[in-house]
Amino acid sequence: MPNANAAISARGLRKTYAATKKAPAKEALKGVDLDVPVGSIFGLLGPNGAGKSTFINILAGLVTKTGGAASVWGFDIDRNPRQARASIGVVPQEINMDVFFTPKEALDIQAGLFGVPKSERRTMEILSALGLEDKANAYVRMLSGGMKRRLLVAKAMVHAPPILILDEPTAGVDIELRKQLWDYVLKLHAQGVTIVLTTHYLEEAQELCDTIAIIHQGEVVACEPTEKLVSSLDSKMLLVTPADPLAAPPSLHPYTADLKADGKIAIPYQPSSCEVSSIIDRLQEAGVRIKDLTTVEADLEDVFLELTYHRDRQRQPFNAS
Repeated sequence: MPNANAAISARGLRKTYAATKKAPAKEALKGVDLDVPVGSIFGLLGPNGAGKSTFINILAGLVTKTGGAASVWGFDIDRNPRQARASIGVVPQEINMDVFFTPKEALDIQAGLFGVPKSERRTMEILSALGLEDKANAYVRMLSGGMKRRLLVAKAMVHAPPILILDEPTAGVDIELRKQLWDYVLKLHAQGVTIVLTTHYLEEAQELCDTIAIIHQGEVVACEPTEKLVSSLDSKMLLVTPADPLAAPPSLHPYTADLKADGKIAIPYQPSSCEVSSIIDRLQEAGVRIKDLTTVEADLEDVFLELTYHRDRQRQPFNAS
């Protein structure tokens, strides 16, 4: 059973898309178990085609699940579909809106669809918060791509949902608009809104999210507090600046060394089984005089690649041909 105390909860959630004339049946979700804590900024990451959008669309009522159960804000998506859908605002990845309405009209129509009384609508407040107040009466077709993406966020918030799902919200958005968007999202979070974020900007996810789940080929391969997830990878990099320029990387067996374009020597190692002092000893034995050195911690990108790309390579059968 889903966890009624979680903002979003799924147990054994499955989705198989039926075969077509052009493609075989596709199992997009393979029994996903996932809890999104109330009040969190939750990152849902994964490669393209991993099942993220399918998971979101099932919650939003746009895709029918094949099996399992899920709840949104305590409402079962099968028994209480209207309440479940009203509890989330979804900002889709694709920019899809009627270009012949103005932003003000678009928000008023969206609010009407959710049954928000005119006296309770916050159209201009939301447009102002997202930097669209001066475009309130301009046609949507006249807006830039970044402004249209912010309008999608505005539409998702017209019914003041307790959960906001952002599917690649900053794709194609410049730095200034990205900052403005995140300022508003963080303001919503401070007011108690639970944020679910999917993004390919992993630095963004590592900075913003307190909990991260990685989904790969329809399965959750990791779900941890961000700091714990990043620290789970037993890997660091020692960057050494030699006092004298090197023409080739030194031989440091059993360690591997790579000579970077800037002349630094990069040496990966596992902190659990290696001390930096032993690497320094091998450098000195190889005749390398050290001018400076620093260690580089693993980051979310390293963890992501280890759990997706590298895992796939390990699964591939050896081909001797």
